[in-house]
Amino acid sequence: MKKILILGATGSIGTSALDIIKNHSDLFTLAGLSAHKNAEKLCKLAASFNCTEICITGFSSSDGFSAGIKENVKYWGEEGLKNLIKNSDCDIVLNGIAGAAGLLPSITALECKKDLALANKETIVMAGLLVKKLAAKNGCRILPVDSEHSAVFSLIERYGKDSVDSIVITASGGPFRKLPKEKLEFVTLQDTLKHPTWDMGQKITIDSASLANKGLEVIEACRLFDVPAERVHVTVHPQSLVHSFIRTKDGVLYAQISPPDMRHPILQALAWPNFIPNNLEPLDLSKLVEMSFDRPRFEDFPMLSLAYSAAEKSQKYTIAYNAANEVAVASFIKQEIGFMDIPKITGQVLENDWTGEPETFDEIFDADKLARKLAGGYILQIKDKA
Repeated sequence: MKKILILGATGSIGTSALDIIKNHSDLFTLAGLSAHKNAEKLCKLAASFNCTEICITGFSSSDGFSAGIKENVKYWGEEGLKNLIKNSDCDIVLNGIAGAAGLLPSITALECKKDLALANKETIVMAGLLVKKLAAKNGCRILPVDSEHSAVFSLIERYGKDSVDSIVITASGGPFRKLPKEKLEFVTLQDTLKHPTWDMGQKITIDSASLANKGLEVIEACRLFDVPAERVHVTVHPQSLVHSFIRTKDGVLYAQISPPDMRHPILQALAWPNFIPNNLEPLDLSKLVEMSFDRPRFEDFPMLSLAYSAAEKSQKYTIAYNAANEVAVASFIKQEIGFMDIPKITGQVLENDWTGEPETFDEIFDADKLARKLAGGYILQIKDKA
């Protein structure tokens, strides 16, 4: 019986993971849950699994919650989350926290010698080298949960790293895949949140529309699998059935193909190294299945080009890329800036000198803080001109 601690339990990753645990109660049990602010939903989920180890990170115990919630929530705030991880007897931590906030919990899990099922791509984008060293030092496995990286991980496990020439990750293309460049300046927040394939949170949906999410995944692939950016390729595949390819040194492509359901990569990570029978829908090739592939529109969606440029440089550039994008997206959600201001702000931040590889996690957090400050300054300039 494998004990699972789920961070970000009320989001799409967390709820998908809970569905897996519910349907495989003979294999998995729930060791604990965390959420950022949705205390009521978290308590209901915990009660349904008879779980008492729960944490709310976005509030403190002194905030105005009902007595019932205060009695049920055992840990509060960032420090509480660290204590939840440290005190847990889990076998694996599933990190489904969104954004840079997921880095510290990943570090804590690895410091506590827990295997890490990682849906938080920012952990690798910001601190890939140090995180991998920490995992190796403590004998932990990092098991990717992003569908693209889960696919690459599985393919490399089967064919061997030495056989791989290049990696190809797929992109849905987002809601603006066919929208002319001149119209991108005028898209609204509501337009941006209409993803054609996946049901995700606001931030990742906007990143998908701008191709920043694919940019982050390019960086993650470089750091996670130790390949240069020139050997990581992106192809637009709107059906989201092929999640990644590897091209072996003899020129042959091998793909991982499954319906667009995050429960597939989550189950792979939780069950690794085993493959288990499950109730998930397989791809039915007896029905008409269309698969198409196209080149990304690099010039129209600059976030992807900026990611490649950052990936070719030091880790501080990828920290800055992520931080600037997060700040810009938050401003776009508030409707303070336009959609195409997101790559403009990110590009301006990356024009600064981010040379050097961080040697400590504190250096990573310092670089992140500086990049956010710079991005905020560029946003103020845009607002002043409006």
